[in-house]
Amino acid sequence: MQTTPRGVALLTRAGCHSCTHALEVLSEVCREFDVAVTVVDVDEAATESPDLRAEYGDRVPVVLLDGIEHSYWEVDVPRLRADLARAGHPKNV
Repeated sequence: MQTTPRGVALLTRAGCHSCTHALEVLSEVCREFDVAVTVVDVDEAATESPDLRAEYGDRVPVVLLDGIEHSYWEVDVPRLRADLARAGHPKNV
């Protein structure tokens, strides 16, 4: 069984340019809602959670919201904003 953090997580790999860009976009959106982003390198996590790499390794970057896949390869910004608001996170003005 895979272990993923609650809240917003970004699954990445070292040296992944797309992952770096996704983290920038994701961090900006999450700042709007005062939500922290947890970054998980699927290769490093494989020692304890090999299923993370097996499931998501070919699709990084992957955004998880409360442990559930939200988007991959790029951040779905409008959907993430809507889902964070729906989850009760007030938008910072």
